Amino acid sequence: MNLPTWITVSRLLGVPWLLILLSHPTQGQRWLAVAVFLLAAGTDWLDGYLARRLNQVTELGKFLDPLVDKLLVIAPLLMLVELGQVAAWGVFLIVARELVVAGWRVNPNWQGASIPAANSWGKAKTVGQIAAITLLLAPHSSSLDLAAQGLFWLAVSLTLWSGLVYLKPVP
Repeated sequence: MNLPTWITVSRLLGVPWLLILLSHPTQGQRWLAVAVFLLAAGTDWLDGYLARRLNQVTELGKFLDPLVDKLLVIAPLLMLVELGQVAAWGVFLIVARELVVAGWRVNPNWQGASIPAANSWGKAKTVGQIAAITLLLAPHSSSLDLAAQGLFWLAVSLTLWSGLVYLKPVP
């Protein structure tokens, strides 16, 4: 395994920490969860940058990177459902989109299609999810609850739209 792949694997190590920190979170554990999440999310950019820069793009890396990204997003969202902070059906829509796109990537030729490249909607989805999860994880006053919920639903909307664009590119 090369350096970018090791960085991807290190991102995966953040997932169990998030689950532990959010199982019965104190205010301090929530701030620690924010730090773990943002550090792990930041490695997504780093591993991709290094893989391209060092010419170390591998099949293993292309497989692991999106899988680890999905686990990093889904784990805290499920904990937020358990904590009663987000609607389960909103998280279901995110998970459903991710499973459909992952399935499409495994067999893109089922209707003669090819895998589209990442686009700006996918990047907006990722930024929206990271922003929403970060704000939802952080301890905040009730005055920020509306903003956190708004960001969550924006992330859900961007996730669904980016999935539609991915499966059926819009001109």
